[in-house]
Amino acid sequence: MTRYQEFHRRSLQEPDAFWSEQAQKIDWQTQPQQICDYSNPPFAKWFVGGTTNICHNAIDRHLATRGDQAALIAVSTETDTERVYTFAQLHDEVQRMAAAMQSLGVRTGDRVLIYMPMIADAVFAMLACTRIGAVHSVVFGGFASGSLASRIEDAQPTLIVSADAGSRGGKVVPYKPLLDAAIALSSHKPQAVLLADRQLAPMDIVAGRDHLWSSLREQFAGTVVPCVWLESTHPSYTLYTSGTTGKPKGVQRDTGGYTVALAASMEHIFCTKPGETYFCTSDIGWVVGHCYIVYGPLIGGMATILYEGLPTRPHGGIWWELVQKYRVTVMFSAPTAVRVLKKQDPALLSRYDLSSLRALFLAGEPLDEPTAQWISEGLGNPSLTTTGRPRAAGPS
Repeated sequence: MTRYQEFHRRSLQEPDAFWSEQAQKIDWQTQPQQICDYSNPPFAKWFVGGTTNICHNAIDRHLATRGDQAALIAVSTETDTERVYTFAQLHDEVQRMAAAMQSLGVRTGDRVLIYMPMIADAVFAMLACTRIGAVHSVVFGGFASGSLASRIEDAQPTLIVSADAGSRGGKVVPYKPLLDAAIALSSHKPQAVLLADRQLAPMDIVAGRDHLWSSLREQFAGTVVPCVWLESTHPSYTLYTSGTTGKPKGVQRDTGGYTVALAASMEHIFCTKPGETYFCTSDIGWVVGHCYIVYGPLIGGMATILYEGLPTRPHGGIWWELVQKYRVTVMFSAPTAVRVLKKQDPALLSRYDLSSLRALFLAGEPLDEPTAQWISEGLGNPSLTTTGRPRAAGPS
């Protein structure tokens, strides 16, 4: 506790020195010249003068020491598929996607809108954008055409990446008709649409605009796409609020500050180590999914589980089965999900070997005491909880 108190004190009283140390957890092409520029409050610029790249820190820097280690574990209980990508394989897939994006006219600083289910191709698209310096905006796959159109209108993407369909609870959810309707509603028209065809639903292809990812993936096999070194303050992505209180508002994250904040959080908050496995049960359409399904674990040299499906299908112990199979060390979920699991067969928690799991983090809403006690006793570990929707201090 004394060590923590000193650590916390330095972060508040010596912020430049503190964050200068944390900045060394990532690779920089050019070291920052100023840790925090707060000359124009309330706007802060972090690690001014530094150049870095999120994709490099998430993939490339790990290749020499852990290229054959699992990086992305894509599991879909909706389509009964499971695929493990090593860091080397993820590197290859992301470069193919980056080359495909460039062939469709995407350049550094352009916007790319991603409207996809929880599949590996969506992660390739996110990382490809950060690799070439395009600003991505992921739209939750559950949004209808009107909500999607408002985000297209605001982001004005050069390219939209989508899929034929997603699936939830065994029911196919066609994406392409929703996307076509959204583009029709928006005054901004993307110059290209890149589509992953999962063979779940038929698609009408618009000639000259729509392109199949499967074709371009083969075309760009073996293509080398170097990371673009970006100013720390260069935007990495825009994520829109839900819009429940008016017009959706785009929240923008930078490059350097965001990468450092994630690297620091993986070590100091989640206490993870390279080579371990992390399982965040959120969705890439939300900021938690950006941070702790995709970027955070990979920056930390971990394997990360990308899960498409419900926590109760094909059975109420599927998440615990994945913990056992992939030796998950840390989970990050929400109290609502745990309350759903609490309604399942109580024997499920003792059916699987969960000895690898050190901690379960729950956030996003208050956690009631009975649920906290149930999951804590069931796992034999304390469940670490955060109520509300906290905002981390520092360059997040």
